[in-house]
Amino acid sequence: MPANHLRTAAFMAVLGLCSSALANPYETTLPNGMEIIVKEDRRAPSVVHMVWYGIGSIDEPEGVSGIAHMLEHMMFKGTENLAPGEFNRRVAAVGGRDNAFTGRDYTAYFQQIPPDHLGEMMQMEADRMTNLVIDDEVFLPERDVVREERRLRTDDNPRARLWEQLMATAFTAHPYRRPIIGWMEDIAAYRVEDAQRWHEQWYAPNNARLVIVGDVAHQEVFELARTHFGAIEQRPLPDRRITPEPAQHGLRHVELHAPAELPTFALAWKTPTLSDPNDARDVYALQMLAAVLDGYEGARLPRQLVREQRMAVSVSANYSGVARGPSLFSISAVAADGHSVEDVETAVRTEITRIAEEGVDEDELARVRTQTLAGEIYKRDSLMGQAMEIGFLEAAGLSWRDEEALLDGIRAVTAKDVQEVARRYFHDTTLTRAILRPQSLDGKKG
Repeated sequence: MPANHLRTAAFMAVLGLCSSALANPYETTLPNGMEIIVKEDRRAPSVVHMVWYGIGSIDEPEGVSGIAHMLEHMMFKGTENLAPGEFNRRVAAVGGRDNAFTGRDYTAYFQQIPPDHLGEMMQMEADRMTNLVIDDEVFLPERDVVREERRLRTDDNPRARLWEQLMATAFTAHPYRRPIIGWMEDIAAYRVEDAQRWHEQWYAPNNARLVIVGDVAHQEVFELARTHFGAIEQRPLPDRRITPEPAQHGLRHVELHAPAELPTFALAWKTPTLSDPNDARDVYALQMLAAVLDGYEGARLPRQLVREQRMAVSVSANYSGVARGPSLFSISAVAADGHSVEDVETAVRTEITRIAEEGVDEDELARVRTQTLAGEIYKRDSLMGQAMEIGFLEAAGLSWRDEEALLDGIRAVTAKDVQEVARRYFHDTTLTRAILRPQSLDGKKG
């Protein structure tokens, strides 16, 4: 069989296997409102245990930006039954690994462990849902840790600061304008009562979702969940008063002058967020446009700007459309030595205009679609990848049941759809432009 036929057959085989595997998640809801989703996958003697809380930086009030992330840190600092750090030590003792992450729309905690220890993980998660200890003795040193984390990841990283400024400029009212880690001034002013209040308000079973993927039987998992989480009483949740983002009616621009070797720019256009997986043609077309521009080895922007013209060191295009809040389609690039960001930006926008005027070739679209579908499928092949996909969709207000509809949406995108979104969304009226201008360490322009 010719090589291209072999690749096609292999891809279709993987697609069929993954599609059948995706049919198996089981779901129940405890009387206290906690949702349980279990995906049986017996390929390896391992299980991923995740608790997703429906709370992220989007829900923070003014003045305590980053408190969702701060509380994530505090969840490892001990309970009435576990000493600080003991949670991690117990996970490591059974040969597992654990961590947590905070996003704009969620906060999640996970452990990957042998299946025999699943009950112990549930017991410890239930314990810190209800018995977390937050006092000045553990809180104040951890506040300093978070301040240092911000310095290292953002304040001392010019490109990270550029993205922070881009978000703060693109959104004027919606809370996505705030950094997930929080503004430094807010972090420095945290009080122990802020973290205590956040935990009391939001860390309730009726604001939590348990996602289990691995070598388990779903009925046994449901019973374990009833045992460890079922007795926790649900609590009334605060109203989520999220300010909607008003329409943008003109170009927004921000510049950052900071020590850096090369100039960088980022462009972000307001674009739609997916709400109905069965009626989201523009979202899927924008995803494919991002893939045409920067979705595989031979994509247009890196091929032309980096390898052929050598006017950029790197270039990327990003769009998801899956979120609780508004979405952006972004393109960023680092200009090569001897080229300005204006040169590179002109080349990027020329390429978008070319697609808007000339469209994309059907063969190119087919190649990009295959690459995109394969990437979507293969990332779900690991236990952690499957658990992440389930939790992420649910946290965005969608469902794990939408996975096939999302793939079908990609399959249905036509060249005309890609051309149409290139025409419709990439105008200065909805654009935010951010530029990093290099400075030397003494503050002079480099």
